[in-house]
Formats: sequence, structure tokens, C-alpha cells
Amino acid sequence: MISTQLIIFCINPRCNNPINPMGDSVCASCQTPLVHRYLWATGSLSAQISPGTKVADRYEVIKQQIWLDTQPGLPPDVPEELPTAVIPYLRLYQERLHLPQAYGFASNLEEDEDTTDILLLENAPIDKTGNIYPTIVEAWEQATAVRQVYWLWQILQLWTPLSELGLSHSLLLADNLRVQGWCVRLLELYQTPADEKLSLQNLGECWQFWVVSAKASVAKGLQNIVQQMCETEIELEAINIQLNNLLLAAAAELPLVLKVAGSTDIGPIMAQNEDACYPNTLSDLDEPLLRHLSIVCDGIGGHEGGEVASQLAVQSVKLQIRALLAEVTEQTGLVPPELLQEQLEASLRVVNNLICARNNEQKRQGKERMATTIVMALQVPQRVQTSTGWQSNNTHELYLANVGDSRAYWITRNYCQLLTVDDDVATREVRFAKSLYQKALFRPDASALTQALGTRNSESLRLKVQRFIVEEDGILLLCSDGLSDNNWVEQSWQNYAIPVLTGQLTIEDAVRNWINLANEKNGRDNTSVVLTYCRVSPEYIVPVTPALPEEIIEAEIQEEEEEQAKQEQEELQEPTSFTESSQTLLDLDLDLGIPEEPILSPDIPPTLITKPNRGKRLVMLGGVLALLVGGTSLGLFAWWQINPQGFQQMCRQLPQRVRQLCLPGE
Repeated sequence: MISTQLIIFCINPRCNNPINPMGDSVCASCQTPLVHRYLWATGSLSAQISPGTKVADRYEVIKQQIWLDTQPGLPPDVPEELPTAVIPYLRLYQERLHLPQAYGFASNLEEDEDTTDILLLENAPIDKTGNIYPTIVEAWEQATAVRQVYWLWQILQLWTPLSELGLSHSLLLADNLRVQGWCVRLLELYQTPADEKLSLQNLGECWQFWVVSAKASVAKGLQNIVQQMCETEIELEAINIQLNNLLLAAAAELPLVLKVAGSTDIGPIMAQNEDACYPNTLSDLDEPLLRHLSIVCDGIGGHEGGEVASQLAVQSVKLQIRALLAEVTEQTGLVPPELLQEQLEASLRVVNNLICARNNEQKRQGKERMATTIVMALQVPQRVQTSTGWQSNNTHELYLANVGDSRAYWITRNYCQLLTVDDDVATREVRFAKSLYQKALFRPDASALTQALGTRNSESLRLKVQRFIVEEDGILLLCSDGLSDNNWVEQSWQNYAIPVLTGQLTIEDAVRNWINLANEKNGRDNTSVVLTYCRVSPEYIVPVTPALPEEIIEAEIQEEEEEQAKQEQEELQEPTSFTESSQTLLDLDLDLGIPEEPILSPDIPPTLITKPNRGKRLVMLGGVLALLVGGTSLGLFAWWQINPQGFQQMCRQLPQRVRQLCLPGE
């Protein structure tokens, strides 16, 4: 039927007057933020329903196939037995940054209409006003050179997971490929016809029409890659390497200035702070890792448990990243992203085993075991020759890893993107194709964690490290659930991030403002916030002052690079040091003979670290790290703490470059 009044219901179940005009930001009765959830209605039937129609007395048809859920506080209709068509969306939930997710089903109940259920998708490429994002074709010619390559690189990363489920046809439909700034997003998933066998040749043919109008600095490289895809039976890995090299060379043309600030707060109610973060207020200003590494951990296990686990994780990660970055600077060629991802995964397994060993030593069982969530971001400053031929000191690579429900967001002036996926029961139900996400949220244990560092041995961890390219001005926000609970980041980002991006607020003040918001709205928990302001634009904005002239901009960039080089040189010469409180916190007495326990859950297969033979020296202590992860429950730092002589003997057998990191006095 045709609706006469556009209304939306408040999601607060205790609201006395939940009906509000559509478009209002908060409920007039209870001041709860109103949720405007725009959905993509799939199928030919939905395309025939006219805008202005209200379906199932709930969904407003705003535009063709774009519906608004006017009662977002209620669970959507979901059949008891999930249809086959919805399963791929659930299996690919980890790719939610690029793919829509199944929301629910709706039936057109008009008597003269087909009553076939219509699948509704959330997280579709639709903006906050109900407008669909442009296609790659529409945005291509206006995009920068690096963004053009970045879009193609993202499509290539989706090729394998979609092909494994018979969905690669989804990447060949130009109208299905939408872009939200840097990010490629699909409208929906399409099954590849049974009589078609798609290959990279089909993908290359699709790209041919785009690369003709690519920016001059990358056009030749893209045309060469696409020609190989179309004319030869080239392997995916070979194309991936070439496209990655072109992407990093294009990104390195841009300047990159990083400013980082972080803080943790106990909150108005909690008795102790189990969170930890890096950097933390003024205590880490001289750290050589500053600007490249950010960490937020939310401890689990109560007093003398949660805060120990979170602090231990931060200090251990810092130690390992120092070694990793020092090794990267020594490489003569680009370190492949797969290898860097493997090393970050290995770092988290070391941290996990270190906390797990502490639990075993103290005979902690069940809920008494201390653990921690973690979200960490690492900006890796590799050197590369740019597309125009000069040597750059930074490839603009950003790696992101998380375990638990601490989150990462990317925020620009135009949008806020959640980059991570929570490890909780609701997510697990979706990933195992047992439930749609919105339905799973109504479980009483929906927010219970399924993963954290320290609860079990490292083989039980299911890790995913993401790689991004910093190619636009933005803010990377890492936070614990003290801030992210109840979607306060999604609801408030414009008020708290845009003033930083427009030069009206310092990043340090923004951290404090975010924490104040968390204490006001979610005050029953600790809160940690770390912000990284990434600037690639030539304009340099100082808060509350005019922009600097061009010559000062260049001097600022040069100063940043010289300071970075100086800090890297100091890092090679000085031993890693810890504060007295850190030493006390990490003073472990671990048992080297703790056996590895088998994975008992059939739902979580064991994850093994396998290092391919690339003919290169392995980054970050190479086989030693693999031994620490796979063979014992002891972390690198713990080994040094309890057996310094044995640790030194091991280090003396390593190559000189690595030995200097372990034994800086030599």
C-alpha cells in the first residue's frame, strides 16, 4: 500500500511515545538516537515495487530496491530453515567491509502480487541519506592514480574467497561494484552459472575498459597486467605481486604525516582499570615506535588478572614490533604483504602463549583465567621507487589485527567505516551459517567473547590480519568496548572527528572528548581510545591557525622523515627498556615444560603457522619466532626474563643484524 506519513520508531523499548518523523536524529520523547537502517532488496520482484510503498507494514520503499526499516528495534522475519541463497552471505561475514550481509526477509502481502519472500541486505553500499554509492565506472576518471590501482587490488583479493563459493560472477558486473571512497563494496552476491567456468581472463577482460582511461602514472603498468590476464594462463599470485608493486609505488608518491595520541580511563564506576593502550597520554612521547604502532587491549579476569594480561600484551607486542620494523628497514626489496601478515599473526600467538603460560603457572582454570582482547594497527614504512622514479621512504601500508571485541574505525569527513569484526557469539552463529546477525543479537549470550588472548593455546586462535593503503586524509580510531558499545562511534563520529580533520581541534583533545562521551553514555566500563591522524594531502592544517605555506609544508614533511630516520638509527643502537612498573608486571616464572593442549572444539580447526620457502631471510627472528610460537608456551620476552644466559646463547647463533637487537651491548 502507499504510505501517507513517513515515520520511524524509536529503538528504546521503554519509550512512551516511540513514533517519530523520518529524518529526525533523536527521539522527541526519550532522546534516544534514531536508527535509519537502509536495506537493499534483492531480486526482480523488489525492483517492481514502486517508491512510496510500505511493505509488510514495516519497510518504506525509498527508491527502487532501497528500503528503510521503520521499526529497527524489532527482529526481522527469518524462516526457521535458512534458504540456500542466504548461506554465502553468512559464510563470508568476515568480508563485511566489502560485502553486504543478510538482514531478513519480507513478503509483499498484496492480494494480486506474488508473495515470494524478498531477501533484504544490510551493510549495503548505501549512504546515510538512502542514496546508493557510485559504481567504479562512474567514479573511475575522477579517482587518483593510487585509488584506481587500489580498487583493482581489492577486487583481486576478493576473487579467491568468492570463487571458492561459486560467486566470482559478482565481480564481473560493473553495476554491482560500488565504491565508498577508497573501499570497493558489492551490492549483492551472484551465483556463477553452472555452465560457466570463470578465470582471471574474464576478470582481465572486465578491467580492459577501465584501464584505457587510467591515470598516466599507472596506465602502462595496469595495461601490462591486464594484457597478461587476458592473453596468458598466468597464476593469481603473479598478478597479485605485480599489482601490489604498482599499488605501493603509486601510493608512495603521496606525502604521509602521522600524528598519534591515546589514553585509557577507569570510568566513573569500575574499581580498577583493566584496559591498556599504546601510546598512553604523555608517557610514550619519546618512543621510537610512536606514529607507527597503536594498540588497545581490554583485559579479562578481574583484579590482578585483566590488567596484567592487557599490560603484558602491550609490552610484548611493542618488543616484537621493534624487531620487525628494524628488520624491514634492512630489506633491499619489498617485503610481501603475506609475509608481514604472517609475522603479525605470529606475534599475537606469542602474546597468547605468554599469557596462557602465566595462567597455567598460577593454576587458573575456567573463568579465572586472565586474558585480553586486542586491536592493533601497524604502519610499515617500507622504501620503494615511486611510479615517477624517485625513492620514497614510505609505502603507506597499514596492517590491522584484532582478537575479541575491541574495534578499529576509519573516519573521514564523509563517512565512518568499521574495519574489524567482533569475535563474539553473534558473529560465530553467522559465520557457521546458523543464524542471521540481527536475529543472533537477540540471544542472551550474543556479546560473549569466543576469542581472547590467553584463554587457550595459540593453535586455537583464528586470526585475520588486514592490509590497507593510506591514500586519503582520515583518522584511525582504535577503542575498547567502553566506547563502541551501543554504537556510539557510529552515532557520534561527525561531532568528534571532523573538528580534528578541519583543524579546529587537536588530536589529544579529541581523545579526551571521546573518553568523556564513553563515560557519559557507557559509564559502566573502562575506556581506551587511540587516534591516528593520517594526512596525505599537501595542505598542512594546524589546529586554530591558518594553513602553512607550501615551503613550510615541504619542510614539515622533510623534518618528519629525518626524525624517523634518526629514531630508527637510535633503535639499532639502544637496548629495549621497560619502566620499573613494567618490569614488575612482566616478572614471570614460567614452566618451560608446559604441554600444548589439543583443540577440543570441532567448530574451530587448529591454525598452524606455515612459512613458505621464499628464498628470503625471514623477518623478525625467523625460525626462532616460529619455534617460540609452535613449540612452547613461552614468549620471547618471557624467555629473556627467566633464562637470560640461554637467551643470549641463542642470540649469538643468529645473523649479526638480529643479534644486535637481542644483545645490543655486543
